[in-house]
Amino acid sequence: MSDQALPAAARRTRLLLLAPLLAFLGLAAILGYGLWRGHPSQARVDATRPLPAFALQPVQPGGATLSKADLAGQVSMINVFASWCPSCAEEQPMLLQLAQSHVAPIYGVAWLDQPEKTRAWLEQHGDPFTRIGDDAGGRLGIDLGVTGAPETFIVDRQGRIRYRQIGPITDDTWRNVLQPLIARLQSQTS
Repeated sequence: MSDQALPAAARRTRLLLLAPLLAFLGLAAILGYGLWRGHPSQARVDATRPLPAFALQPVQPGGATLSKADLAGQVSMINVFASWCPSCAEEQPMLLQLAQSHVAPIYGVAWLDQPEKTRAWLEQHGDPFTRIGDDAGGRLGIDLGVTGAPETFIVDRQGRIRYRQIGPITDDTWRNVLQPLIARLQSQTS
């Protein structure tokens, strides 16, 4: 039976029943597009903004705390990672290589993780970090705007975040984006 053969009331009822489905499909399309555009392998350039103040307890027993003051006066990297993160395990060999090159200190932030799991994970995958802070509660992650692990932040000598890498650091990302940025920031005097 065609719509024209249906009485006007029945057509309105049919449209009212279809409205939630159409609204859901429209919302799904918008959210799907947003997820596609924000794919974790894409890098994000942040407007220069100050690194938030923080002080994290060490992951290692007897280790030193990690705070904003530890990064002062140097170009450095903050890598947000977790033992439950498969992409972090993929990225770890690259971080180990970067740590051996001494291009810039890499500070680790164990995000939404348990210290004992983080320690076991580091024992299995290696530890490239100058110092590691425990962000089990996620407060620093919130302040940095972390959306998932891994994420890496490039911080200049003045304590400003100059770049944010969402997802693992790859050879291409390192060679074409991060290494040139770090070299440029290190050559700046102020």
